[in-house]
Amino acid sequence: MHSGKTQIVILGGGFGGIYTALELEKRLRGDSTVEITLVNRDNFFLFTPMLHEVAASDLDPTDIVNPIRKLLKRTRLFVGDIRGIDLEKNTVLVCHGEEQHAHGLRYDHLVIAVGSVASFLNLPGVQQHALTMKSISDAMMVRSRLIEHLDEADFECCPALRESLLTVVVAGAGFAGVETAAAVNDLLRTAVKFYSNLSEDMVRVVLVEYGPAVLPELDRSLGVYTQQQLAARRIEIRLDTAVASMSERGVTLSDGTLIKTDTLIWTAGAAANPLLAPLSCAKEKGKLIVDGTLEVPGKPGVWALGDCAAIRDPGSGTLYPPTAQHALRQGKLLARNICATLRGGAKQLFAFSTIGQLAAIGHRAGVANIRGFNFSGFAAWWMWRTIYLSKLPRLEKKARVALGWSLNLFFSKDIVHLKTAEAANLSHPGAAKQPSAA
Repeated sequence: MHSGKTQIVILGGGFGGIYTALELEKRLRGDSTVEITLVNRDNFFLFTPMLHEVAASDLDPTDIVNPIRKLLKRTRLFVGDIRGIDLEKNTVLVCHGEEQHAHGLRYDHLVIAVGSVASFLNLPGVQQHALTMKSISDAMMVRSRLIEHLDEADFECCPALRESLLTVVVAGAGFAGVETAAAVNDLLRTAVKFYSNLSEDMVRVVLVEYGPAVLPELDRSLGVYTQQQLAARRIEIRLDTAVASMSERGVTLSDGTLIKTDTLIWTAGAAANPLLAPLSCAKEKGKLIVDGTLEVPGKPGVWALGDCAAIRDPGSGTLYPPTAQHALRQGKLLARNICATLRGGAKQLFAFSTIGQLAAIGHRAGVANIRGFNFSGFAAWWMWRTIYLSKLPRLEKKARVALGWSLNLFFSKDIVHLKTAEAANLSHPGAAKQPSAA
């Protein structure tokens, strides 16, 4: 079908995949001999740093997603699932639609940017009961669960059941865990005022971390400041402790403590995407090992980046962290190296030093390290919002987020619980009952 053109296929529409495609479009503008195809399960690009803002009911879910077709002008978008990668036949098997109609996409250059998946460490009951925070659906589900439990607890007669409904455990005190715990705590303590039978004393948020510190990625002083601020907002912090299991009774910790709760939010682990396991390539911790140009050794035309690639810092010898600021820069360099390969130019090596790290810790406070300088409190929170707003693609979305944040200064958080699945069942009486998904 496209035998006369060079085929570049990009797997994944996260930061790595999207910025690879953007840079390819920029450098191959007007070149009709090359065709770019991006495969993604969703037709949008999710700005993951703002996920907790959706969970906290500070932003609308559509505010932090961008339609890929509006971002990429000449890239073909295939919305569907990846079933397998055949490196011998230079083909990717994909499928789409309710009937899972299969296609084989031939490639000359393959960019693997499929990210990571949540790892539940084989802990009993955790995968079955826990919520995660990796997708827009996850954030919507967390928000829905919190509001649903407030509604239920308001007229719950049994104190033990009410306790479980109003207790939230967040596993992992890295960036995602801290921001999620702070956001959840802010939402619950703000919303509980609208429930006549509930009080703020009934709300319990517990942050569990197996290591000795909160935000271990940052300077120790910022971790201590964060811990103090979270504790002042009545978040319980359990350090040197891990989640051991979860059941209908609640969450059991490694020290034997049972926390009666219906809600565990899991941010404590990530694993390589299972799509990589069958590939006959060298791997490290399940990730594809690539050379300095981001190409897979021994597999010409196969490239990998982001969370699914093991990319070594030439200076320190350690693996680059799986952050958005690294992935987007890897995407740009990878695209330049593909163009260099197509045109006979010299490929470049990836080298990047982290510019800074920021975390919003709730209640208009934050922590940040920018080029070695530490910031905390309102100034860091303002920096967090300013920097991430500037990174959010497209003016339309920037305007929507800025407007939403401005309105939040004057109005309280929205506590509407949308039961989308139930609404669908009312419209289609023959449909099977499904749990709420929003």
